Amino acid sequence: MSLLDAILMGVVQGLTEFLPVSSSGHLALFKILFDVETETGMLFDVLLHLGTLIAIFGVFYKDIFRMIREGFAIIGDFFRNVPVFAGNVFQKKDEPYYKVINNSYRKFVMLVIVSTIPTGIIGYVAADVVEAAAQILIVPGVCLVITSVLLFLSDRIEDGAKTPKNVSYSNAFFIGICQGFATLPGLSRSGTTISACLFSDFNRKFAVKYSFIMSVPAVLGAVVLKIKDMTELEVTASDMGCYLAGVLCAAVVGYICIRAMLVVVKRKKFTIFAVYCLIVGIISIGGYFYTV
Repeated sequence: MSLLDAILMGVVQGLTEFLPVSSSGHLALFKILFDVETETGMLFDVLLHLGTLIAIFGVFYKDIFRMIREGFAIIGDFFRNVPVFAGNVFQKKDEPYYKVINNSYRKFVMLVIVSTIPTGIIGYVAADVVEAAAQILIVPGVCLVITSVLLFLSDRIEDGAKTPKNVSYSNAFFIGICQGFATLPGLSRSGTTISACLFSDFNRKFAVKYSFIMSVPAVLGAVVLKIKDMTELEVTASDMGCYLAGVLCAAVVGYICIRAMLVVVKRKKFTIFAVYCLIVGIISIGGYFYTV
């Protein structure tokens, strides 16, 4: 893989991770069409996602740092309740418990955790299937068509009003399942999860924020699993230079696209992306049958 390939893939990742057109699908198509070999399997793809993770922190750093702080507070209040529980059970006391989920950010933290559970299970179990699917042109083609349908429907959903206070844990679990299936190449993660949020009656601005922030633990988990395997790979200094260039491009372009998506969802402008995904999907499916 050349430096130019890495930079172009970083730009593709930054554009398509947050615009609802599927980063995995476009990266798969890029590799197939231009015969790009990374020689490290899915590692480079995961590192590109790390670049877009940096973009998420850049846009939502205030929310993320507040959630981290409240996450530790949740753990602290949980352990403060342990002696209260012991006293109430074994000493027959009737002491009140500390309320663990006592503000919107703590609820937000718990919702993200609930969403991460099904995503992690699906991602782990289906990892080999996803990697194999990325090598077959018809899979991202079909998934892009599915993405197109989701986006088309999302623009026609009435505005919801749910914020963390009103969102149920079953809503969060459902959205986590959707994110897990969106690891398939061509099925846009942002498009799928934002659509799932809108179908669940989320406020549109919160739907975008939730979609992007809930991806943080999933991407971090994937990065940790892949970096763990780096000891088994022969990564040269030249490869690492290309990878870093790709990550940097993904981060910068991704930051710009997140800002754009906040406007797109609010103004219900998904239709143009739906048409784009439909066209690219049909071309990919046609290309598959043409080359068979």
